[in-house]
Amino acid sequence: MRLLVIRLSAMGDAAMVAPVLRGMRQSHPETEIILLTRKAFGPFFKGIEGVELFFPDLNGKHYGLAGLYRLFRDITGKGKISHVIDLHDVLRSSILRAFFRMAGVGNTVISKGRKEKESVIKGHSRQQLKHTVERYRDVFRRAGYPFEIPEGPWITPATHVSEAVMPRRGEGDRLNIGIAPFSRHKLKSWPLKNMISLMERIGEKYRVKFWLFGGKDEIQDLRSIAARVMDSELVAGAFSPGEEITLISRLDLMISMDSANMHLAALTGTRVVSIWGATSPLTGFGPWRQPPEYEAGIPVSELDCRPCSVFGKGECRRGDMACLRWLSAEKVFERVEEAIK
Repeated sequence: MRLLVIRLSAMGDAAMVAPVLRGMRQSHPETEIILLTRKAFGPFFKGIEGVELFFPDLNGKHYGLAGLYRLFRDITGKGKISHVIDLHDVLRSSILRAFFRMAGVGNTVISKGRKEKESVIKGHSRQQLKHTVERYRDVFRRAGYPFEIPEGPWITPATHVSEAVMPRRGEGDRLNIGIAPFSRHKLKSWPLKNMISLMERIGEKYRVKFWLFGGKDEIQDLRSIAARVMDSELVAGAFSPGEEITLISRLDLMISMDSANMHLAALTGTRVVSIWGATSPLTGFGPWRQPPEYEAGIPVSELDCRPCSVFGKGECRRGDMACLRWLSAEKVFERVEEAIK
């Protein structure tokens, strides 16, 4: 048996496929998997036996309707597909599923729980929704492949980094704390002055080195943080994606906004203090298997408009970004203390 599993974006969502594939392969080792994903996400799945990665050229050979048909032909050329598992469910994956359906291959699609998430956003419900990892697992179960998620870590380093750069967790003479201060959307971005204040407060109490994570377009802002906070070093732009995963796995703690780095840290087994603004772990996108005591955000009892977004897109309905501005460095520091203990 050979399954085609589809998850093309975004980075954090793709990373959360890793624990599902590990559980699937442990329970069903006779079933091979082809994972259709982006090349940049390849390091997330290194070391998972029986999983073959297929990187489409979505801006070239596999672009458009004709390109998706070529993608279908290229995948089937690697061997017979028994079933398609769509963990993405966008137009592109829907078209690809249609080609397989016409070839007699069945498919099972993720249920994203849009109505339940909308109910949380509108304030009609404060119920904790199913985590994305569990939603992924449910797709396999409906396809006839039940399994449990194994213990972590779920993403393992595949690239060596000298221990002279960063020692393994618990082996150095100081804490190595990762800082991922940015997010793709402004409704998930804490004021930079607050993050700097938090780092300074941590540095006053603990012997620590800070490691700054982010995207290429955030390097200048990260440099400004490094210039203001002692013992800070840029990871962004200085290491390959595989090396970044290795460094994340060695951290004593990651402090992150609701972003891909939050998920990567949790999936490598690193403790995560996550900072929340307009979004909320209630919608199922929290760091996998991290204690709620490590989550920092303004309580709904104090600010009943949050969460106002599932992904952080859009504008603040109040107009003052209170969910982020009201969250003080002191409040987040309490969560850091809890995680360090």
